[in-house]
Amino acid sequence: MSITNEELKKEEKILNKVISLFDETYNSLADDVKVGEEDLIEFKKMMWSDSNSFDEGEMTQVKAATALEADKFFRKQDYLRRLKMIKDKPYFASIVFKDDKDNSIYNIYMSLTYLKDKNENNILYDWRSPICSLFYDYETGPCSYSAPGGIYNGELKRKRQYKIENRKLVGVFDNSLNIDDEVLQEVLATESSDRMKNVVNTIQQEQNKVIRNLEDDNLIVQGIAGSGKTTVALHRIAFLLYRIENLNSNNVLIFSPNNIFTDYISEVLPSLGEANTLQTTFADYLENFITEYNHVEDFTDFISRFYSYKEIFPELVEYKQSDRIIDDLDAYIEDYVSRCLFTNSFNETEKYYVVKDELNYMLHDKYDRLPLFERMDEIASKLSSNNYKGSNKKKATYLKLMYENSNFKHDLKAIMKEFYLSEYCRFKLDEKTVNDFINNDSINYEDALVFAYLKGRLEGFIYDGNIKQVIIDEAQDYNRLQYIIINEIFRKADFTILGDINQNINPYYHYDSLDELSNLFRGETKYIELLKTYRSSPEIINYTNKILGLNHVNAIRKTLNKPVIIRKGVEDIRNSLINDISKLKREYKSVALITKDMKEAEVLYDLVKDTLEISLVDHNTKSFHKDLVIMPAYVSKGLEFDSVIVYNNRDNSYKNNERNLLYVACTRAQHELYIYN
Repeated sequence: MSITNEELKKEEKILNKVISLFDETYNSLADDVKVGEEDLIEFKKMMWSDSNSFDEGEMTQVKAATALEADKFFRKQDYLRRLKMIKDKPYFASIVFKDDKDNSIYNIYMSLTYLKDKNENNILYDWRSPICSLFYDYETGPCSYSAPGGIYNGELKRKRQYKIENRKLVGVFDNSLNIDDEVLQEVLATESSDRMKNVVNTIQQEQNKVIRNLEDDNLIVQGIAGSGKTTVALHRIAFLLYRIENLNSNNVLIFSPNNIFTDYISEVLPSLGEANTLQTTFADYLENFITEYNHVEDFTDFISRFYSYKEIFPELVEYKQSDRIIDDLDAYIEDYVSRCLFTNSFNETEKYYVVKDELNYMLHDKYDRLPLFERMDEIASKLSSNNYKGSNKKKATYLKLMYENSNFKHDLKAIMKEFYLSEYCRFKLDEKTVNDFINNDSINYEDALVFAYLKGRLEGFIYDGNIKQVIIDEAQDYNRLQYIIINEIFRKADFTILGDINQNINPYYHYDSLDELSNLFRGETKYIELLKTYRSSPEIINYTNKILGLNHVNAIRKTLNKPVIIRKGVEDIRNSLINDISKLKREYKSVALITKDMKEAEVLYDLVKDTLEISLVDHNTKSFHKDLVIMPAYVSKGLEFDSVIVYNNRDNSYKNNERNLLYVACTRAQHELYIYN
């Protein structure tokens, strides 16, 4: 709802005052930072040039003073960077709050960072501050918010949003929490960009409950396609960095589905004033952890094997992906360790004799809290320390002698082979079949998960105590074994898990609900659902619902009255595609041609590349422009485009058990969707 001219003039005066204060603060701080940088350099030079004149105690004091000055400088530098972000758009919203306790009225202007006047009064509030939650959580009327001082009750008297461009007030809107408010619809109508953007001015109530949750250690979020799961996750990270003391970007790790996705989200946190966090894929973790193989297949290639029908033994792959194999591996490992024994006593030298009974006691009793091969290291260290006055110099010698006089070896490939040939494996496999997938330079994805679990159980998982928050996107594509491994690596971390069971593209594993993961994590875990979609038009949503038989999806984007176009029996594929793409390009910024698999993408790319400026994208692509791309459906996950053409030919059509992949492809579209079938 637009405001009166009188109100508009008041808002223009407020904006001018804020800009004036901003410029004064910014210029003063810029001068301070420049002087501070020079002083810090001089201070360090003086310290090191006079270091010989300091005793140890004085040097410690000088170093502490230097660290303190450096910390002050970097804080000012960081705040200057944040101020620079809001130079042209100082704020985006405001609320008027009346406090029940003393009837005080607070006019709160919300920004990406804070701004104070000379008396240290807040003029702009960081959107993550407690009182700003009222903007996202309430319509006008009774309200409350939680802050370190307790619960504050009152009345939300007004909510207002601003459109500011180049320091000029372009638009002002009073609004309620109505999902169809003008600002949200304007944002939804905007063409998609190459990178995901922050949405601090349009965060919705259901999303805000995820972003600002501090009560639960772990969150599991089931969100339908287009519900903003990834956006919510990134804004949650920004919120946690603001609210949790001593948490910084290096303490947060995001598990992304692929490198394209990593690039796609790379601008969100910086646009919120935070540094990008650590990011990886589970395949990257496997590649680093499994040193016994030269190459580890990644998830996308694993999926591609199925959808291109190259997998000759899918039942075995399904077993390797299943929950059942976890129990089988645990039983096998317990039995294997119990059978490990020292068979002989031995002399390290004539002077030092080691008795096998003592070794077996240490192996199965004294150090039984440790994984098997960690026990061996610990025993070797203990023997070296005992016999060589605390020195570890003979550890390797003892370790070699211990293996020579035992009935087992540190050979993980042989151990995995033994499992598959043992009674614990539910598939009866011959030795040749097992050798075919174990004795290679490369290891398939499904075997890599099993191998990583065996290795972790027998050697110990590589624990990373520096990571305090872990975000896992596309959570439905991870099986239970992966979550167990991740939980072992990041034992002190809290988790935010986001996914959609309807977008599961792993044909060998399926969750009925992501709530099934709740018992896997330490601490309090809460399950939340996001049931509104902001990406696609109602016409596209209605079509995609039918693919999976869904009826609970709420489309928020206003209708464009553009039906989904179905192309059937097209004889001249090349000309038809070129005509459709050209038409869509005239109307939209981004167009994606999405195929079932990579082979089909390559065929179509060769078909149209001479006429159209199109990019072929696979899972190894690190960055790309979304103007016109072609990619397989399993690479498109998490991305969105103004318009999408979903293509598959009659010889490679989507089968009944591949509907989820088709659903993923179709739900990438925002405004228009064409189906070639």
